[in-house]
Amino acid sequence: MSAPQRTPLFEAHVAAGGKIVDFAGWELPIHYGSQLKEHDTVRSDAGVFDVSHMTVVDVTGPQATAFLQKLLANDVARLGFEGKALYSGMLNADGGVIDDLIVYKTAWDYRVVVNAATRDKDLAWITQQAAAFDVTVTERPELAMLAIQGPQAIAKVKAAKPELAALIDSLKVFQGLPAGEWFVARTGYTGEDGLEIMLPGSEAVAFWNALLAAGVAPTGLGARDTLRLEAGMNLYGHEMDDGVSPLAAGMGWTIAWAPEERDFIGRSVIAAEKAAGPAYKQVGLVLEGKGVLRAGQTVQTDAGEGEITSGTFSPSLKLSIAMARVPAAASGIVQVDIRSKLEPARIVKMPFVRNGQKVFE
Repeated sequence: MSAPQRTPLFEAHVAAGGKIVDFAGWELPIHYGSQLKEHDTVRSDAGVFDVSHMTVVDVTGPQATAFLQKLLANDVARLGFEGKALYSGMLNADGGVIDDLIVYKTAWDYRVVVNAATRDKDLAWITQQAAAFDVTVTERPELAMLAIQGPQAIAKVKAAKPELAALIDSLKVFQGLPAGEWFVARTGYTGEDGLEIMLPGSEAVAFWNALLAAGVAPTGLGARDTLRLEAGMNLYGHEMDDGVSPLAAGMGWTIAWAPEERDFIGRSVIAAEKAAGPAYKQVGLVLEGKGVLRAGQTVQTDAGEGEITSGTFSPSLKLSIAMARVPAAASGIVQVDIRSKLEPARIVKMPFVRNGQKVFE
């Protein structure tokens, strides 16, 4: 085993009281004293996450668009203006999800942000597929990345970094633009408004300190997980992986079927699955019995068995929620095996929370 990696902010996390854990080979803070308080702060005010472990890749060259149209299930040709972002699965030949990612249309062609836990296989796959195209794939390990999320996030970033204010004000939701070596995007993983900012690692500590001085709370991986689950957002290795179809992982909306002649990797397999009717679907669950919903628990439905892929006690809703993969015909009330007891749960449409408010029925 190689030694765990550290982001440029490691010492800042320790100084802020961060409890450090191993995450995908990185030493990162799970919380800074209270995961619950950090969760609530992001829902009501603003929190900052160090996501410098994420992998940033720039794709450039005459065939950059054609390459990404082959590589990704979503279609980068839909990106109609500079900075526009797209969420997509990157599939294998069998229609499984190698990773989910965000791609931005940029002045230099494209920027792709992929998960830390899948970096090695992602880069190997991207490089392998790029060989057939006139493109250059450049990893940007020198960049740190901070996510500032919450209803006060944008105002507090502008206070911490006034020279970014005009750029931030110009951003549409799901758009990212450069400011010198910085790249500012109005994206996130919490269901709240906010920004994800890529910047030189050498400038990360100063920016972090400025954010804290502006009243942004340091926030760890624990709150990041409960926030994204409330927002109904997938986590790689839970909701999807190499053996799970995007149709079974709630990612059908990210597949661009038109134009029909665009033959992205894995298309024929998932097109056949779609035509036959997918066997499984992704749903939200709200526990009506006792206990806490957790990943790996069995879900019994009238249509057969399913499984919880992510579950937690929701700090915002004060009840237990989960994302689950269940038979396509499942509906209504189901039974979840919690510590060898069957407890009732109700299938609901996600997200559970958006902009701090309950949204499911």
